[in-house]
Amino acid sequence: MYHLRTETPEDRWEVEALYDLCFAPGREALSSYRLRDDVPPVAGLSHVARDIDGILAGAIRYWPVRIGVQSALLLGPVAVHPTRQGEGLGGELIETSLSRAQLSGWDRVMLVGDAPYYSRFGFARLADVVMPPPTNPDRVLGRDLKPGAWTGIAGDVARFS
Repeated sequence: MYHLRTETPEDRWEVEALYDLCFAPGREALSSYRLRDDVPPVAGLSHVARDIDGILAGAIRYWPVRIGVQSALLLGPVAVHPTRQGEGLGGELIETSLSRAQLSGWDRVMLVGDAPYYSRFGFARLADVVMPPPTNPDRVLGRDLKPGAWTGIAGDVARFS
């Protein structure tokens, strides 16, 4: 049993330590991190999951990005502590936070990730949306939060300004 809540500034260092544990060294060198540099995460959408003892078990963050004049959410990173994986917590973090994003008025969300995993949450390849190199285009995925939100959206993903 986990308690999901909005991430607060007090959670920051624990969440960063979880991401360091779950991802390869040098994760911050990825192109998606360049889109996040000096851009605050979207208020109210980043979540943490803690167990009954208050121990951090998982976290998810969202950042605003632009594709041309259109805005989108960039999901990621999402991580679950290795000792808590396989319990459905990642899916719960994704679905809970996406529901909140939809209620907050966001139309579309994208990520860079594993299509077989994220397709179960409604994500599909965005053939006409280009992440900065060296991103594998097969890993650029999106999901409509409103019907047809990705229709006609094409171009380079850029930092939100």
